[in-house]
Amino acid sequence: MLLLRLTRRPFFWIIAVAVAVFALAPVYGNNVSLRESLLLAALYITLASNLNLMLGYAGYINFGSIVFFGLGGYICVWLVNSYNWTLGPSLLVAAICVSALSLFFGLGILRLRGAFFALSTIGIVEAVQAFAENFTPWGGSAGIYLSSDIFTPLGGPARALWVIYFVMVAVMGASLYLSYAIRSSKFGLGLLAIGQNEDAAAILGVPTPIYKALVYSASAFLPAIAGGLYFFKSAFIQPSDAFDLTLSTESLVVAMLGGQGTVTGVAIGAYLYEELRGYLLTSSTFANFQLVISGALLLLIVLFFPGGLMGWVYSRFPRIKKVLE
Repeated sequence: MLLLRLTRRPFFWIIAVAVAVFALAPVYGNNVSLRESLLLAALYITLASNLNLMLGYAGYINFGSIVFFGLGGYICVWLVNSYNWTLGPSLLVAAICVSALSLFFGLGILRLRGAFFALSTIGIVEAVQAFAENFTPWGGSAGIYLSSDIFTPLGGPARALWVIYFVMVAVMGASLYLSYAIRSSKFGLGLLAIGQNEDAAAILGVPTPIYKALVYSASAFLPAIAGGLYFFKSAFIQPSDAFDLTLSTESLVVAMLGGQGTVTGVAIGAYLYEELRGYLLTSSTFANFQLVISGALLLLIVLFFPGGLMGWVYSRFPRIKKVLE
């Protein structure tokens, strides 16, 4: 019923067109450079959109969202390397395991609020990274390296990179549709009520512990798949790369830049940030100041543009709310 209702809205088809553009743009002319740039943009959109489920809807700042990405990558690569699993089943099992673990831990840590919850998520990142560095089956601090033979079932390395790209774009599209569906559902209204005033939401009958745990688990599923794809493509994984807090911070910047609590804003913010990040990393002048600029950008948004890009657009063009969520 919800799906039928969503398909009647123009925004459903706007997402479909955006995903199609992502998928087809690098195919024209076999543009490998554009493919790699859009793959990173799709990754950032996936991570930020799923972070937005907690940050923008439920009002919980999660600095540990990178755990979903890293664990998904580790489980997928481990299954491929140790048990010769193919990519598809490895991604699915990784996502299910990470989502189940998130539900289990979410029931505990989501009893905390505000700064206490945010700090606890940083602690989880450090704990999981320490576990990975000392877990022998995962290669310890050296990580896991895959041979080039893993790409054979996908038609060889060159064809595998395209397959991975198309799957990553599909995961991005699924993230946008998930965010849109939750926002438009009764469950999403409950989350928004929690984000506004959790105590009042509980008094009004919203089962806040269950809702928070469910959305925490839902926000882990697709980032785990994205992590598996990313590290399978790289053919290696290490704790320092899998659980880099910088990526969590950047996801927060992206969500707030575009407009937390919106579907369109987070996606646009992720794309713009990835373009900015790519320019900074390739610039001889600003290459070493990427994180400084990210921090300054976050500070400016919090102080002067709390509604982000979409908040600014909505304030000047109110009718656009009927089209863009």
